Amino acid sequence: MKISWKSSLMLFTAAFIWGTAFVAQRVGMDYLGPLSFNGARFLMGSLVLLPVICFNRGKAKKEDKKTGNLRTTALGGICCGMALCAAALLQQYGILYTTVGKAGFITTLYIILVPFFGIFLRKRIPGRVWAGAAIAAFGMYLLCMSESFSLSRGDILVLLCAILFSVHILIIDHFSPRVDGVELSCIQFLTAGVIGSCLALVFEKPDMRDFVRGIVPLAYAGILSSGVAYTLQVLGQKNTDPTIASLILSLESTVSVLAGWAILGQKMTGRELLGCAVVFCAVILVQLPGRKGSSDV
Repeated sequence: MKISWKSSLMLFTAAFIWGTAFVAQRVGMDYLGPLSFNGARFLMGSLVLLPVICFNRGKAKKEDKKTGNLRTTALGGICCGMALCAAALLQQYGILYTTVGKAGFITTLYIILVPFFGIFLRKRIPGRVWAGAAIAAFGMYLLCMSESFSLSRGDILVLLCAILFSVHILIIDHFSPRVDGVELSCIQFLTAGVIGSCLALVFEKPDMRDFVRGIVPLAYAGILSSGVAYTLQVLGQKNTDPTIASLILSLESTVSVLAGWAILGQKMTGRELLGCAVVFCAVILVQLPGRKGSSDV
């Protein structure tokens, strides 16, 4: 399996943005409900990418280059958007009924679920990647869990969220090599934003004044967390195995703890610091070059 450090850097940057965006998302919930917030942020992310798409298509036309197949891009974007919307909403609602520690640990189970689902797609997974996934899961346990583990309604919702995030990663892995990454990302945001906004109009009755009051956290989540980070995920996964991608993206939880400490003044225990170190070691492990002649893909 070849490792692209450029792609890895894109994925880490996405994880860093998502980790720091937890601050914006927490503040944003003071003004908007989860459906309204997610709908608005994804629509904002889609709009941010439109100028980039116009520029890229204009450049391709001048250079007489072929653009991606619109039908395939639309199909991939809609599939990604539906998975993204469902996963994000399940996570937000799940946190209402369970602790943040449990939600963080259960969500990051996608680092185990991605290679598991990969087996059914006939993908051969290197041994070091399985080891890295197990080590990362243990690190997440140290980082996020502080109470006895038992499944509540919220835990089940977040577990379903982890499954859908795994599906989202695999859908991107399928479509990203075939289409333009920015266009795929734009359509997925538009899909997730329209679904979330329609549900918000039915169940939350949002007030425009609430959007104005929460514009700062909403803009951060919409422009950086959605428009920039998810696009980096799509572009980064083009040359990265989905299992390795999921491990790099799992650094989001580590970054969120560090952001809470640096920005909000939240202290980390020795156990949490150890969890950060374990997850970091797992990511380094899966990016080490394999032996020549191995069956890595």
